[in-house]
Amino acid sequence: MRFRSWSSTHNGAVRTHNEDRLVDRPDLGLWAVADGAGGHQAGEVASGMIAEALESIPAGMSPGALLGEVRSRITATHEALCAEAQRRGPRTVIASTVVILIAADSFFACLWAGDSRVYLLRDGEMTQITRDHSLVQELVEQGAIRPEEAEGHPHANIITRAVGAEADGFELEKVSGPILPGDVFLLCSDGLCKTLSDADIAHLLAGAATEKVTDGMITEALARQVNDNVTAVSVAALG
Repeated sequence: MRFRSWSSTHNGAVRTHNEDRLVDRPDLGLWAVADGAGGHQAGEVASGMIAEALESIPAGMSPGALLGEVRSRITATHEALCAEAQRRGPRTVIASTVVILIAADSFFACLWAGDSRVYLLRDGEMTQITRDHSLVQELVEQGAIRPEEAEGHPHANIITRAVGAEADGFELEKVSGPILPGDVFLLCSDGLCKTLSDADIAHLLAGAATEKVTDGMITEALARQVNDNVTAVSVAALG
């Protein structure tokens, strides 16, 4: 399976600096988006450390070895962030969401913590293949609120898992599956999916094989005055 990818990031229409980071490595079959946790201290440090850890993975690994290396490096980054937060003093948190896509041999694995997402467009139908680690997602699953109430909920920005956020018990969630020719994946920070509807994203993603679709997504989000950093990475399986 051959892949083609595009990536774009922007500080948004309101924020003055960008705490999002991305990894775009088709040579390794590895892509990622990290979003420095909103409201925490030094979110850009956390997302930057995640990106640097993944960017420095050498090429030539088998898929199994790559998966293990990614897990090892994210765990080491988590421990380093927790240690630095402890050094800075009580109630200090230096954290970031992360979503990672590994693709090889017609299969994918997705690892994540937080509310950055991966979508899959297959045969014209888009599905979200990650599950948000967020308070509102838990409320939806408990039946306390309806899905359509989640976006406007007063606690919509509260995440329940992130790299660097929990000193003990941190774990990346994982999902895997087959890749078919023509599949298109989208990794994004919540700035995108909270600004554009799923229908908007699916429409833009449909052009991924013929243009740098992520630029179009960022442009559309800016036109709608996105109030957060916004990042998108698109990966097309060419067969």
